[in-house]
Amino acid sequence: MIEKRTAQRHRVFKGGTITFENGGIPCTVRNMSVGGAAIDLDAPVMLPQSFTLSISCDDFVRNCRTVWRRDKRVGLAFVQ
Repeated sequence: MIEKRTAQRHRVFKGGTITFENGGIPCTVRNMSVGGAAIDLDAPVMLPQSFTLSISCDDFVRNCRTVWRRDKRVGLAFVQ
């Protein structure tokens, strides 16, 4: 398998929240890199084109967009 990521990812297991105009959804952050993250949702949910990922225990907040999806796991790219 060829690795396409430009930055190394690190496994994590942290509670997070996806927030957008109409509300928020809890999630579990499974891995992170400088450029993005993979999260697990409790159920398959339709997400808006852009949203915010927050991890309160780390004071971490990033604007994101979805880059891939497999059932309840979602790959995110951090945007400027």
